[in-house]
Amino acid sequence: MDDMLERPVILVVDDEPQNISILGEVLRTDYIIRAATSGKKALEMVMSSDKPPDLILLDVMMPGLDGYSVCGRLKADKRFCDIPVIFVTAKCDEADEVKGFEHGAVDYVIKPFSAVVVRARVRTHIELKKCRDFLKNTSYCDGLTGIANRRRFNEYLESMWNLAVKRSLPLSLIMIDVDHFKLFNDNYGHQVADECLIQIAQKLASLVNRKTDLVARYGGEEFVCVLIDTKLDDAVIVAEEFRAGVLELEISHAYSSPGNYVTVSLGVAKINPSTDLCPDVLVTAADKALYQAKRSGRNKVVSAFL
Repeated sequence: MDDMLERPVILVVDDEPQNISILGEVLRTDYIIRAATSGKKALEMVMSSDKPPDLILLDVMMPGLDGYSVCGRLKADKRFCDIPVIFVTAKCDEADEVKGFEHGAVDYVIKPFSAVVVRARVRTHIELKKCRDFLKNTSYCDGLTGIANRRRFNEYLESMWNLAVKRSLPLSLIMIDVDHFKLFNDNYGHQVADECLIQIAQKLASLVNRKTDLVARYGGEEFVCVLIDTKLDDAVIVAEEFRAGVLELEISHAYSSPGNYVTVSLGVAKINPSTDLCPDVLVTAADKALYQAKRSGRNKVVSAFL
């Protein structure tokens, strides 16, 4: 079972089931094979899956949406543009190859298939994707706490905003600030302060349950949480769990006004995104709510509805 989860997923798209069967037999030993017999079905499978394919083998000539159209749509979507697409075609002239590369393909496989060539090209592009994913994940990771960083947050918020607009979903944001952290740092030292932030980050990350929920370090002692398809009342519940979770860590803080342990203040905002607004509106609202939480005594949650 663990081996199945670790193996890369390849989506084979071809309107001829026989071609899918042949490619499946060639690749099934090393990869998990998914199949679609039309461009429309392929897009539906990619966009609705919790785990998009690691690579797509895509027939060029298909009724309805052809391979060029499918590849173009995938490359235009930030969520799926990094999936390598290898075109499968009976055409092998230079003009067709150029057209395929212009639409975003990374390689070609020519019919009739050579098993050796198919395995080699798929293996090459799977390995390249693994390298790219590693570098990308590293660039999105906060070096101290190990959770998502500000860059990842900015890109993810924009992505969830666009998805919320498309599907008419509410979007909520929680901003979290460690109370009197400067006093903590000044009195306990940088090393203890860093360990404090690490513990808080890991606690916050452990309290989100959905794959679409993102906790990130916003900067310094501030954290954020993006919650798509989440109403304000539900986002406040999550924020209260964050507040209680940090308090349960019982990190001593003798210089904090709310008590003897490290606490956090939280601002929550919810919006129904639209094309005439931008994500900054939500960030500003959550930040203002956080400011109110700090002004009114800290170690509490304040919410705002847009």
